[in-house]
Amino acid sequence: MIVKKSAPSTPITTNTNRHRLFLANLVSATMSIFFGKSKDNKPKKKKPVWREWLDAGVFAVVAATLIRTFILEAYTIPSESMEGTMLVNDYLFVSKMHYGARIPMTPVAVPLVHNEMPIVGGKSYTDAVQWGYHRLPGFSEIKRYDVVVFNFPDGDTVLLDENGRPRQDDYYTYARFIPRAQLIANGIQTRPVDKTDNYIKRCVAVPGDVLEVREGQLFINGQPSPVFPHVKNEYSVIMKQGGGFSDETAEANHINLNPDKDIRPGPPGTSMNVLLQNEYVDAVRKAPEVAHLSLYTQPKGYVGGPLNWTFPDDTVHFKWNLDNYGPITIPKKGQTITLTPENIAEYRRLITVYEHNTLEERNGQFIINGQATNNYTIKMDYYWMMGDNRHNSLDSRYWGFVPESHVVGKAWFVWLSYGEHGIRWSRLFRGIHTLEQ
Repeated sequence: MIVKKSAPSTPITTNTNRHRLFLANLVSATMSIFFGKSKDNKPKKKKPVWREWLDAGVFAVVAATLIRTFILEAYTIPSESMEGTMLVNDYLFVSKMHYGARIPMTPVAVPLVHNEMPIVGGKSYTDAVQWGYHRLPGFSEIKRYDVVVFNFPDGDTVLLDENGRPRQDDYYTYARFIPRAQLIANGIQTRPVDKTDNYIKRCVAVPGDVLEVREGQLFINGQPSPVFPHVKNEYSVIMKQGGGFSDETAEANHINLNPDKDIRPGPPGTSMNVLLQNEYVDAVRKAPEVAHLSLYTQPKGYVGGPLNWTFPDDTVHFKWNLDNYGPITIPKKGQTITLTPENIAEYRRLITVYEHNTLEERNGQFIINGQATNNYTIKMDYYWMMGDNRHNSLDSRYWGFVPESHVVGKAWFVWLSYGEHGIRWSRLFRGIHTLEQ
């Protein structure tokens, strides 16, 4: 047997060796930072106090940004659209882990600020760098009736006021009946997906579901949806002696008598309309001052004026309103749809804005990315979001589908809550599914 003599040993830096050297140097550097020693064990020069504070501040900002982006984020409920499940001035944590954290799409931005700089105003980001939509794996998919935080789909265009500050009015709603030149007289601001305003609603339908509202009752795939006790509906009331609710009745049944809250004008022949949580309807009906109570809904086929129009803003083919809506199928990734002049309004924004295609319509034919076709295959999953305060919520009935790219996270638990009378102790550190029972 012939044994080959080995060559003189020579240090060879392989990829593995490089990795080991890198890790060794990293550990050494880390030790020197935390223990004040250099590689040769000589004492390191003590940092000045200002430098220690600066390092601590930078570390805190980086840590908070990573937690906020990938783990959980704090939000505040600003409006009544989710009453009575979520209340104004509920402070809650939203989990980014449940559905998988979304990789930032607008990476160059001021840390810990959403879209507007506090106090001074102006954008807190630059859209010069934009990344595509990607999401890390999550613990679960979005389930039907989850309470979800998402980026407002219509928020890509924002009206500005005379001082150049963003307005709360929905641009697309007013664009239905106000000439564009007049509408944008003070200017507009365009926002990337992850920098539109954050909304919170209940996901009532998931991809592939068929949704319908009949006389105010929500149906999913032909079956009535669960009746959540704190969901609010609008009722017409006739009082026995005229006047309004007594303080006792209002307090016992969580009726907010303040202006522009739960009381509103009723149709002819009634005393008023009132927004009531489901669990208090029977008690109010039996209240001593109440003669009659009935569910108030908009008549089937009624579309009203432009401010009342619902998605998809085609009142010729879709004579829908808040209480009589659909049926409509929620788009699902991989589903192929047949486009027609009658249904194109449902999918126009999906094809062009959410999924970034060009679309032309010529004589009943559709040209997508330069190719004539009447078929389109959906690229993303979509969801349908509705507020629990059914007649006081700007939701999917007005602006349609919510793409998966807009989903921020799952509402997890309330850590602080306060109202007119101070802290609401019974809501502290309560999970969302507990509060909705």
